[in-house]
Amino acid sequence: MTVIDSAPVQVARCFELDRHRARRPEGRDRYTITEVAVYAGLSAHTLRWYERIGLMPHVDRSHSGQRRYTDRDLDWLDLVGRLRLTGMPVADMVRYAELVREGEHTVAEREELLSTHRESVRQRIAELNSTLEVLDYKIDRYADARRRASERADAR
Repeated sequence: MTVIDSAPVQVARCFELDRHRARRPEGRDRYTITEVAVYAGLSAHTLRWYERIGLMPHVDRSHSGQRRYTDRDLDWLDLVGRLRLTGMPVADMVRYAELVREGEHTVAEREELLSTHRESVRQRIAELNSTLEVLDYKIDRYADARRRASERADAR
């Protein structure tokens, strides 16, 4: 079993909506490490590290030993990128990848891992929203102060 869950097309579509990365070349399903690095916004070193620590599934090789990534690998990197953005620890991402590779009997554990992380993301969002309210308040106060100062200057 590969690292991507059963519905890669649906997963890929949700990432296509707001991707800020390079587009995939159309009509291809084999990519070099350089192409994938550009696509994913990662260095080749990071891609090799992901493979070494078990975050990336086994990547096929050409006859000369060069890595050849597939669309499924790019789908997986899209998910990893999202998990990174949410602040998921690398160890948790590696654990998730291991669980996916182990098969269907780990679905409950995968769900629990993601549900737990989702709760921490929601807490972080709440913290950020609260902080945003403080920033909005301060910015409004400064804008009011500038406006009052401008009105006083115009009255003179």
